[in-house]
Order: sequence, then C-alpha cells, then structure tokens
Amino acid sequence: MSQPVFEITKAATFDAAHYFEDGPQNRPYSRLHGHSFKVEATVRGQAQEPVGWVADLADLDGALKAVAAELDHGLLNEKPGLERPTLEHICIYFAERLKPQFPGLSRIVVSRPTIGESCAMAVA
Repeated sequence: MSQPVFEITKAATFDAAHYFEDGPQNRPYSRLHGHSFKVEATVRGQAQEPVGWVADLADLDGALKAVAAELDHGLLNEKPGLERPTLEHICIYFAERLKPQFPGLSRIVVSRPTIGESCAMAVA
C-alpha cells in the first residue's frame, strides 16, 4: 500500500472593518462596515515521524490565530496587501504568512458566516 496522504485543518475567527472605494458606487460595501470572519487553513501531506502526524495541530492553531490577531478589530484597508480587502486578498494574506512555516499548506478558506459568503484558495 502506498503512503496515505492526509489533510489537517484548523480554524480561527476575527472581526474587522473594511470598505471598497474602487467598487461599484451606490453599493453598501462602498461605505465603511464590518464583518465577523472565519478562516480555515489546511495542511496536506503524509504522516511524518517520529510522531506520525502531518504537522503539529497546536503549531498550526497558534500560527493561524496569530495572523488573525493581526487583523482583529482593525481596518483591513490599512494592512499592506489588503488595500483592496476582498475575500480573495484575505486568502492570499493568510497563505503568504503561513506557507513558510507550513510547506504543506494546501488550502485557505475565508468566510463571512453570518451572510453566507466564502472564498477558497488552493495554495501551490
């Protein structure tokens, strides 16, 4: 049997404000407003010895929560890389910060659960 490939996922939440000055006018999102966000990070790979896991879930949890804390209760537009704070750009923001520590990072999902919106990004 070949080595199985696993995916492990952790989630974190943050609340932040944003606006879209380049978007269509007369839309509510062109004004300053806020959301509760949920972000999930998935690491894919084979179980690694000596423990037998893909990655330490506690390490993934800590790293993901640290990035979420950078954004929590802030204005996303003020963060470098999030001047246009779309869900797509938020996915990229998390991926760029997590990939160095987790080379097997394979997926980022950012959602706004209260309004039923999400964006998933495959990480290469």
